[in-house]
Parts: sequence; structure tokens; C-alpha cells
Amino acid sequence: MSKEQAEQDSTASDENSINQTDKKTDPPTEEASLQQPPAAEMLIDELKQELAVAEQKAQDYWEKALRVQADMENMKRRAQKDLEDTHKFALTGFAKELLPVIDSLELGLQAATGDSEEVLKFREGSELTLKQFTAALTKFNVEIINPLGQPFNAEQHQAMVMQEVKDAAPNTVINVFQKGYMLNGRLLRPAMVIVAKAPAQPEKSPPKQDAAQPSSTSAAENKQENGGKA
Repeated sequence: MSKEQAEQDSTASDENSINQTDKKTDPPTEEASLQQPPAAEMLIDELKQELAVAEQKAQDYWEKALRVQADMENMKRRAQKDLEDTHKFALTGFAKELLPVIDSLELGLQAATGDSEEVLKFREGSELTLKQFTAALTKFNVEIINPLGQPFNAEQHQAMVMQEVKDAAPNTVINVFQKGYMLNGRLLRPAMVIVAKAPAQPEKSPPKQDAAQPSSTSAAENKQENGGKA
């Protein structure tokens, strides 16, 4: 092979390689571009999906934060109420222990009858002591329940007996065995009472038949008997 022929073969191979490179770097045709979406649109779709997921997570976290805040507010209110109740009803046990003492003083005054000097002095001392006890209880918001003549209240009264009384309205307290007490609106002890009830109405007896006028049935039977005998 001559030198000129070798140079021609080398030049031909270089041209073939350049043509192949140009074919590889040619831009895609319109059909290929229509079949495959542009990279920018795919990126926008992915970003939209990620944004939707992020928004949903943010909404979930916001709802959780609201629930936690509501729970904290409820706990705060309950704690505040418990603290207030503790202050209000701290004397509940002490007040209940004083009630039998007051009952004894009242029973002693009821039993102290007579006009002797000793009885009068006893009544005066007992009344003064009872007055001081009542003032001390009132100072600490202890209320006395004495419902004589008032309608019966099942939340504050305990009915011991029900009696028929003509001059009293039904369901009215006509006597108080033992007074009741309340502390800051909470019942310490119900009042034991007697409640009036409506008098029972007498049962109506059936009308009596006149003995001189026999019934129609008996008259018919007598007529049949007389006819048979004839």
C-alpha cells in the first residue's frame, strides 16, 4: 500500500467519525419532544405534590397544637376550681363536729321549762352560748336551714313523717325535728322535717236500691212463676 492510499483511508475514517458524532448531537425531533414531557413540568408537578404533603402535615400539627392548648386550659380551670373548693370547704369537718353541740344546746333550752331562778339563769346562759355559736358559723358562711312553713325541698330536707293536716297546704313542712346546715352552698346536713299531705278522700259507696220497689228482673221472674201455676 502506497503512502497516498493510506492517507486517503485515514481521511475517510475521520470523516465517518465526524458524521457519527454529528448524528449523536442532533437535537430531538418534534415527535420525541411531544412523547416525553419537558423536565420543567415534571419538576413543577413534584414540587406541587411535596407542597400538598407539607400543607397537610402543617394542618395536622396545628390541630394537635389546638387540642393541647384546650387540654391545658381545661386542666388550669380544674386546678383553679379545686383550689377554690379547698378554700371554701376547708371547715367542712370542723363545722360538722360543731352541729351536735348546737343540737344539744337547743334541746336543753326546749327542756328547760319553769320560772325558777335557776332555770332562768340556765336559759340565759344557754341562749347566749347558742347565739355565739350561730354568729361564729355565720361568719364562715354556714347557713341554717329551718324550713318551717316552707314547701318541702328534697335537696335540703329529709321527710321523717307525713301527716294529714287540714289547715296546711300539701307538701308543706309543718314541723322541724332537727335543723339543717349548708356551707358555701354545699349541704352539710339536711333538715329533718314532718311534711303535710292532703287528707284522704272517703270512698264513694254504691247507691242503695229501694226495698219497696223490686227490680225488673225479680218482677219478671215472679210473673213467670204465677203464670205457670195458673
